[in-house]
Amino acid sequence: QVRLVESGGGSVQAGGSLRLSCAASEWTDDNSCMAWFRQTPGKEREGVAAVCFGGSTTYYADSVKARFTIPQDSAKKKMYLQMNSPNAEDTAMYYCAAGYSGPRWSRKENFRGWGQGTQVTVSL
Repeated sequence: QVRLVESGGGSVQAGGSLRLSCAASEWTDDNSCMAWFRQTPGKEREGVAAVCFGGSTTYYADSVKARFTIPQDSAKKKMYLQMNSPNAEDTAMYYCAAGYSGPRWSRKENFRGWGQGTQVTVSL
């Protein structure tokens, strides 16, 4: 099973920018889609963005559309989450996910592999 390690979290001011990284131990067909999820205490883990099929297709939650992007670099076996203009509602633990089995990218049960998470805190 692919191992995932997130990095890049921290504190950021609202309206600033932050880039999260996810390093994968391998880049296989199981990584047909990789995704970022986030979770706050007491809430379900929710899908933020996904990149599929070598980067040809991307998906975004409505709450982050037009602010976040999800580039990937297969040569480096890395996926990123570029967070632009974050707001307080983006404060959460962010997780990288792989091992997608379909059919919906935004459902956590459709991914088998998870990183440990990286905390993002947006201050006003």
